[in-house]
Amino acid sequence: MNELKSLEAEALNLVRLAKKAGADACDVVVASGNSLSIAVRDGVVENNNRSEGDSFSLRAFCGKKMASVNSNTKSDPQKLAERVVAMAKVSPEDPFQGLADQNDLCTDPNLHEKIEALELFDDFVPDVGMLEKLATNCEKSGLAVNGVTKSMGAGAGWSTSGFVLATSDGFTGSYQRSGFYASASLVAGEGGSMERDYDYDSKIHFSDLRDAEDIGKLAGERTVKRLNPKQVKSGSFPIVVDPRISPGILQNLVSAINGAAITRKTSFLRDKMGEAVANSAINIVDDPHMLRQPGSKLFDGEGVRSEKFELVANGILQTWILDSAAARELELQTNGRASRSGSGTNPATTNCYIKAGHQSPETIISSITEGLFLTETIGHGVNMVTGDFSKGASGFWIKDGEIAFPVAGITIAGNLADMFLNMTPANDLEFKQRTNAPTLLIEGMTVGGT
Repeated sequence: MNELKSLEAEALNLVRLAKKAGADACDVVVASGNSLSIAVRDGVVENNNRSEGDSFSLRAFCGKKMASVNSNTKSDPQKLAERVVAMAKVSPEDPFQGLADQNDLCTDPNLHEKIEALELFDDFVPDVGMLEKLATNCEKSGLAVNGVTKSMGAGAGWSTSGFVLATSDGFTGSYQRSGFYASASLVAGEGGSMERDYDYDSKIHFSDLRDAEDIGKLAGERTVKRLNPKQVKSGSFPIVVDPRISPGILQNLVSAINGAAITRKTSFLRDKMGEAVANSAINIVDDPHMLRQPGSKLFDGEGVRSEKFELVANGILQTWILDSAAARELELQTNGRASRSGSGTNPATTNCYIKAGHQSPETIISSITEGLFLTETIGHGVNMVTGDFSKGASGFWIKDGEIAFPVAGITIAGNLADMFLNMTPANDLEFKQRTNAPTLLIEGMTVGGT
């Protein structure tokens, strides 16, 4: 934390210099990072990457004109401040840009203590040898699974990231988070009958990371199960979406209710506020206050308080995801979801998830006469303006309530508006990343096969 305090002091100095150079308002973001990663294949280290550094982003406002510059700690801060103010004075006006309203800022006197209580940082630092052993054990365990023929590689890594924000309105805050991961990717079969699959885990605290042997074993078992896939007939079928894929389905809806998409009129949900956009069984939450989760924070990229709220309640759309600029354009109030990106901010979720349902995945599958258990999608076939959805897919065919055989070389298609209205969540929600969802049942999808 001493490092962040030093970066806070440098950020505040840049704010002071920008104001002195003629900025009406300004803010500074400092991103600090360290990482170490190892990749192995067939027991041999293929890559060993280490990076570290700090980057500064200074944003200055002259009236409704704005400019920003990015640099590192070796740059002359006074010249940096003078340059960004000169750029801002000749920039076009944007009526919606500006610092967040002071009344929205996070002014909690116990901010530092509450950030620490979120347990976002593990001060354990693994060395190269430890990460190499972790990756090697992942690979060995996977290769030991009967039917696995080769490795596509395994990896392990560690990282820390720091975020500092200082504004000319008097806000200063910072937080630091850590991350650890391990993964394995394997191949089963030979020649033209090869299949591949993977498993991974990532956690903020090293002690929460799954055993390397378990990661490799599950990767191997998944791979072998995919051998000898078949094709199926085309038609309309229920699809059960594996939790590895379901967060991506949720992310499509999150993108559609992003305030920036609403202001640009590029969302198929742009006129649906207060209406049913999903089955009444669907409840979607964004919670920045969860312990040991990658999206947790107490303030956003503008210093605004970040609070927990429901995006969708019993299928009804409750709110857009907003930063200050999008909120001003929509004549609303920011809900503390600004993420710093490039020269400004963009709305973004924190820890977003679909609440768990009541039935187990096994119970859902047992109720299906014929359908698809989806484990992988291919391509980017989503039109966010219309909601049309079409992707290549693979997984397993469900027959008479049981997993019957693997399938590949098929497509799935539908419209996101219909997909969410015909969606039921299972009870197996786990938190593994910033966006999470349980197994999902989607009725009436089009499967393209033979």
